[in-house]
Amino acid sequence: MKTKNSLLLIIFFLITSHSFAQTIEDESVVWLQELIQIDTINPPGNESRAVDFYAAIFEAEGIEYETAESAPGRGNIWARLEGGDQPGLMMLQHTDVVPADSEYWTIDPLSGEIRDGYILGRGARDMKGTGISQLAAFLTLHRSGRALNRDVVFLASADEEAGGAFGVGWLIENRLEIFDGVGLLINEGGSGSRNMDEIIFGVEVTQKVPVWLRLKAVDVPGHGSSPRTTSSVTRIVDALTALRANPFPARIIDPVDTYFAGIALSLDDEWAAAYANIRAAIQDPEFLPAFQEYRSGHHALTRDTCSITRMSGSNKINVVPPEAWAELDCRMLPDRPAEEFIADLTELVAPSGVEVEVIMAFTPAVSSTSSRLFTAIENVTRELYPGSRVLPSVSTGFTDSHFTRDLGIVSYGFNPIITRAGEPTGVHGNDESVPEADFRQGITDMIAIIRNVVFN
Repeated sequence: MKTKNSLLLIIFFLITSHSFAQTIEDESVVWLQELIQIDTINPPGNESRAVDFYAAIFEAEGIEYETAESAPGRGNIWARLEGGDQPGLMMLQHTDVVPADSEYWTIDPLSGEIRDGYILGRGARDMKGTGISQLAAFLTLHRSGRALNRDVVFLASADEEAGGAFGVGWLIENRLEIFDGVGLLINEGGSGSRNMDEIIFGVEVTQKVPVWLRLKAVDVPGHGSSPRTTSSVTRIVDALTALRANPFPARIIDPVDTYFAGIALSLDDEWAAAYANIRAAIQDPEFLPAFQEYRSGHHALTRDTCSITRMSGSNKINVVPPEAWAELDCRMLPDRPAEEFIADLTELVAPSGVEVEVIMAFTPAVSSTSSRLFTAIENVTRELYPGSRVLPSVSTGFTDSHFTRDLGIVSYGFNPIITRAGEPTGVHGNDESVPEADFRQGITDMIAIIRNVVFN
């Protein structure tokens, strides 16, 4: 009887243990909540807090890792799983997030709360959620114990939201060995979109090049009651007026043409013909304003753009200041050097008498789709989602991939998570969130894609 009871207890233990065993998806949900709760808002960043989070996981898993601070509190962490002689694969993420004004959120932005099936908090989408999916894939490879056909590198960096100078940019300058042997890279920038029954996966292969500029004007100061014919402020106003009155000419680069043609196959409205032949559509002077009103993100892929984001003049209402300035967030298509764009803009504003200062300008680059990683994305998504399509895409925003493309690494922005068309995500806005079910499925799909790349 005693033996029988013991046997029943063992069976009960095995059943209940299996029932409560955590899957990698379960672990990932908890990790994402914990990572959201770690304050890495940039500025100031404090990404070393996220480094501690990842370090604790790697130590528990028995994975060797290294860390480096580019400045106090600006931490970076990386680990490498060694494999065969195929070009290495890097999974790149940034751990900093943009600020969040809690006054306009319905929850604490750093809560990581799960509500109505959504995981909420700053970074849930950009990009702590994607970072955790990379962690899940990395740990799955490690736990499997299987031989890899290539090295796999996990890198969590600082400062992407402010340009990456304390993150990937600094690592390339100071710890270039991290990138040794790496030929493929997956980062943020693309994902899946479901419109009715159709799913399109966009894989970012290039991005508009950020060129951040400051316009500065100096003129004679004076009393506000006696305006002169010109002032530092009117010079800035004239320069900005010239920019607004003279938008940069539209032009279509090949990746945009391919991307739009792919989108056209899913459209059955009046925009389908324009997407199918966007090079012809932009010749109509009435098309571009309507296109910008219809979908500003896609319109931005048809030309270089500048957004006026910051301005400053006098610190007193009745004083005409000796100096005024304005800052521009310009994004140029990646088909020419940034120097050419800056020269064009400088010529345009020259009559106003302002000086153009370059705050930041990256270099353009496009990644080929002829790679094992791109093929893996196509193969896995085709198998998991019959009838879905994969399109190379162009991002209007920038990521750290511009650094790695400069190193010659084929770099893609992609997370297989699928978002319903029109669903608000809160990226850089209020109540940033990701559906828990979609996040879990994205983990499963990311693991499948990475396994397809690294296992022969």
